[in-house]
Amino acid sequence: MTVNTNKQRVVIKIGSSSLTSRHGEISRKKLEKLVDEIVLLKDTGYEVVLVSSGAIAAGYRKLGCLERPTTLPEKQAAASIGQGLLMETYSELFLSHGYVAAQILITRGDFSDENRYQNMRNALNVLLERGIIPIVNENDTVTIDRLKFGDNDTLSAKVAVLVNAHHLAILSDIDGLYDSNPSENSCAKLLTQVHNITPEIEKAAGGSGSEVGTGGMKSKIQAVKIAMASGISTFLGRAGTPNIVMDAVLGTAKGTYFNTATPLMELNEKTKWIAFNSGPKGEIVIDSSSKNRIVEKRESVHSSGILEIKGQFEKQSVIRIIDTEGAEIGLGIVQFSSEELHQLRKQSMVSDPPFIIDMNHFVCRVNAPITIGV
Repeated sequence: MTVNTNKQRVVIKIGSSSLTSRHGEISRKKLEKLVDEIVLLKDTGYEVVLVSSGAIAAGYRKLGCLERPTTLPEKQAAASIGQGLLMETYSELFLSHGYVAAQILITRGDFSDENRYQNMRNALNVLLERGIIPIVNENDTVTIDRLKFGDNDTLSAKVAVLVNAHHLAILSDIDGLYDSNPSENSCAKLLTQVHNITPEIEKAAGGSGSEVGTGGMKSKIQAVKIAMASGISTFLGRAGTPNIVMDAVLGTAKGTYFNTATPLMELNEKTKWIAFNSGPKGEIVIDSSSKNRIVEKRESVHSSGILEIKGQFEKQSVIRIIDTEGAEIGLGIVQFSSEELHQLRKQSMVSDPPFIIDMNHFVCRVNAPITIGV
């Protein structure tokens, strides 16, 4: 098969339920199918990142558990065993086709810290440019709850943004997005094209569809929102379907394709990090005239327009800008610390109040085609 890809990048996310047997253990047969399809994609010229669940499923039997563990220490212990077993199998299968696999273990903190974020990005770029297949998973063994993604759907979307992917394919045990719950409504219709994540779609997103996995439709919709906000074409479909990987990328697979109908503003690497990963350190509430200035005129806010300062933050921190109704206007890098801003607010008679937001690194949420928090 000859495909002119111009080295397009594809991120593939595979869920635990799509890699395990009915007994809950990793299925080599399913891994072989996945690897064969990724190899076909590689052979036609694509660069591929695999975000793979399955570490806990691969390791909990070896830990001596008869069922998938429920306590955090047991999950972490199972992951420490299973991650090695999973990587060993992936490496062996890819090497049999002449491809090298690399392991990348990530926590949410790696994304929220800008230096670590850039280091991840640089390492992944080197691997991809040299034809290696990065296999990414959350570092379950050491991650504490406040730094967890909770599911690999969100992780896969953030990785897709990180590597400037052209396509994200989320593969699991469901056919795609339906207009209602197909397990409750036999007349539910599969949505093949979605251009806007409406409140109705978010409301219809249910819980996890599998006892093995952690991510349900709700987490998938959140992941889709991140990808769509960055202009990445996203597919959701069933992993067990023959040739699903190649067909998903070519646009011919059964499932749901998500693409924004409205052209998105191009974001540079700095603003992408601010928009999707920065973890704002505080908030400022601004008056209506300041909101108009920052949204309509793309002019920075004067210190005189601040009504309230929330939290403690340093100069050059990312903060949220909020209006008087409590709605988020956007995210930006502040030019003063919270302590300095409190002092500036007291200087109400200053004839030339300073600007407080770096508009070169401001992400506006108002009237954006997709709104997604960090």
